[in-house]
Amino acid sequence: MSDAVLVALITGGISIVGTIITVLAANRQTLAQMDKKSELSDIRLDAKLEKHQAVTDTKIDELTRKVEKHNNLIERVYKLEGNMTEAQHDIRDLKGARV
Repeated sequence: MSDAVLVALITGGISIVGTIITVLAANRQTLAQMDKKSELSDIRLDAKLEKHQAVTDTKIDELTRKVEKHNNLIERVYKLEGNMTEAQHDIRDLKGARV
């Protein structure tokens, strides 16, 4: 082989090796940046999920409190209806005794 061909092969080989090294280094850097962004996104997402969970828990607690109040009211109404029925029977009995 001539010296020119040999020099061209060596130069081409060095160029390929340099290109591969450059691409690998850039790839590592890009992956590192993506990992940082991904970690930040995960942290933000976790914070948002915690906030939404806290809001949901608060709403559930409030709804539970309201349901308990409603159930208490229903129990009181049933008792009042029973008392009214007894009072109506007593009134009928008293009216019947007068006649």
